[in-house]
Amino acid sequence: KKIVRLHEEEGRTYKSITAEYGVSKASISKWCSEFSKECQTDPQAKEDYDSMKENLRLKREIEELRKALESQPGSKEGLILHSDQGSQYTSKAFVEFCESSGVTQSMSKAGYPYDNAPMERYFNTLKNECTNLYEFRTEEQMYQTVEEFAYATYNHVRPHSYNGYKTPFEARCA
Repeated sequence: KKIVRLHEEEGRTYKSITAEYGVSKASISKWCSEFSKECQTDPQAKEDYDSMKENLRLKREIEELRKALESQPGSKEGLILHSDQGSQYTSKAFVEFCESSGVTQSMSKAGYPYDNAPMERYFNTLKNECTNLYEFRTEEQMYQTVEEFAYATYNHVRPHSYNGYKTPFEARCA
């Protein structure tokens, strides 16, 4: 169960677990499959599995926020993180991480998705005008392309109807 937990909860790859514990990928796959089947009949196993997945989701969200903060060293003051009320964003660990990093959390009201409309619009544009147009060979290539789109194209080149067909940069400077 420890190896299943490493894979499911910590997001460790079969390769890293194989290297550390000397077990085959086939064994890990079999154990994960058996655990998955056990979750269908045993409520306690299902609860353990759900907890593992939730912990992994939380760890990934904290790591992504940490990466974002590290990539923008001078812009932490007054940073607001807007999200839905997902359990990973309301968890004690995430709230404490935000507080220790000087990030103010902002959340949509329950059952009121309109707060997220601007971000939903941005991500729709990002997908349609950037990520769906390319096939990325590496994660670094994807990050670089998205960063270029977000900071250069979206903010300095692409006009927005909401801003009277000015770029966000032009609208802020006007």
